[in-house]
Amino acid sequence: MEQVLVLIPARDEEANIVSVIQDVRHHLPDADIVVVDDGSEDRTGERARSVGAYVLRHPYNMGYGTALQTGYKHALEKGYDYVIQMDGDGQHDARYLPSLLAKILSGSSNVVIGSRFLDGNGAGYRVPPEKRMGMLLFGAVASGIIRQKVTDPTSGLQALDRRALGYCTSDVYPFDFADADVLVMLYLAGLKIGEVPVTMRASRNGKSRYLSMYSFVTPFYYVFRMGLSISMSLLRRRRTAVEV
Repeated sequence: MEQVLVLIPARDEEANIVSVIQDVRHHLPDADIVVVDDGSEDRTGERARSVGAYVLRHPYNMGYGTALQTGYKHALEKGYDYVIQMDGDGQHDARYLPSLLAKILSGSSNVVIGSRFLDGNGAGYRVPPEKRMGMLLFGAVASGIIRQKVTDPTSGLQALDRRALGYCTSDVYPFDFADADVLVMLYLAGLKIGEVPVTMRASRNGKSRYLSMYSFVTPFYYVFRMGLSISMSLLRRRRTAVEV
């Protein structure tokens, strides 16, 4: 049987992490679970261990992208075939994990995104204006580059196969904002991207996906950084093509 790992990056999520893990156990009982405790100042790691999750801890906060990459490297080292990543704040509903897994197991995609907006599912989902701006802008950019519609480029609910994991553990993986730029990089590396419709809950208190990514301080930096990252991916692909 394929080995499946559910990866949960988390920071200061002691209030939510137990229920998130129990939700995963209910809907995907055969999967292993790893929580990357990214420098939490509360009992996130302790609470995760108390319900049987394997915990990897950063000694201090290193950021969402780094927390994901720590989990990816662990998955490859331990021989997992597939990783499903989700947030630790309860926003992602584990009942959709089997749908992501089925899509990735079909072999039609190397990366599967759980989309809030596919098939009109996001009609009632409220998004802060600054986040909505980034979603629309980089969704359009990513869709144009990969030549298919990407409806939810900022979704943290994703499934990846070993080929995608191998690329995401390389030095080109972004360590701050891992969103549309990753999809572009994976596409330029020859990987296939798919989506499945999901619904999401409103974010609870906590710092999964590290809500400061879309706080009032960072939207302009986020737009600049994401644009730069996508541009570098395109330049890297062009240089590689010339060298070949």
